[in-house]
Amino acid sequence: MHDGSMRAAVLTGPGRVEIREAPRPMPGPGQLRLKLQGCGVCASNLTPWAGPDWMRFPTEPGGLGHEGWGVVDAVGPGVAESWLGQRVGALSYHAYAEYDLAEAEAVLPLPPELDGQPFPAEPLGCAMNIFARSEIRAGQDVAIIGIGFLGALLTRLASRAGARVIAISRRPTSLALARRMGAAETIPMQDHQAIIARVQALTEGRLCPRVIEAVGKQWPLDLAAELTAERGRLIIAGYHQDGARQVSMGLWNWRGLDVINAHERDPAVYRQGMQAALQAVAEGRLPLDGLCSHEYPLDRLGEALDATRDRPEGFVKAWIRLA
Repeated sequence: MHDGSMRAAVLTGPGRVEIREAPRPMPGPGQLRLKLQGCGVCASNLTPWAGPDWMRFPTEPGGLGHEGWGVVDAVGPGVAESWLGQRVGALSYHAYAEYDLAEAEAVLPLPPELDGQPFPAEPLGCAMNIFARSEIRAGQDVAIIGIGFLGALLTRLASRAGARVIAISRRPTSLALARRMGAAETIPMQDHQAIIARVQALTEGRLCPRVIEAVGKQWPLDLAAELTAERGRLIIAGYHQDGARQVSMGLWNWRGLDVINAHERDPAVYRQGMQAALQAVAEGRLPLDGLCSHEYPLDRLGEALDATRDRPEGFVKAWIRLA
């Protein structure tokens, strides 16, 4: 490979990825270039990986990767050279590659005490923003459906806020993780009516004023609505991208639910969440030990995506080591 090029992943079709040589991107005005050390694998990649009708192949080099961190190695016009050599977390969009560009306002300096640790700033910021929009208060019963990376972080945040977290998930290892993150109660996600009955028993029939759905599938969404109390808040944190959903509008109407789609799109809000997450991690309020559970090199990105879909034993989150 000659200087000025890089290795980057390109999705060439459903379930197919190639590692190709591509030009290193050059930062424009207000941009930084990252020599990436790693990139988290997001569940939102799974629908494009499956190849729906709307997906177009091949992808751009590094495309779909948006949870990168690394060291700034070049800056564009208008960006201070003091950024050079700084380890950062970033919101960028082609991070399944050795280099990527990010806007300066979408980059977060990482302190030396986090050196050597994976730090997918984007999903960490996502968790903080979802938590803020959930408006969880001390003393509330909060049901969280789906304990993966995001659900585990939200369990920790809600329990530290003084809520009683009822964690609902499919795998025993996920329920054990929820308990480690502060869940007071755990329920296997197996039988719809049994789950409702258990939550009713735990809440003396009141159900939960806050319910977070963090799976992105029809059944967990249905279950979330059933568990939300009258005048409660149903927070949708799962990625619903694989087709239309049906909802029980009669139930939503009768209970007077507030329904919050808790995903942000404003980069400034993303960065606020990333900054809040960094502070929480640095202060020990948000432990990351064991959450980035499965590491892969770039040339095994396909395996990482499959693991994110299939969730082998002990799986929480995959990440790609790039340096």
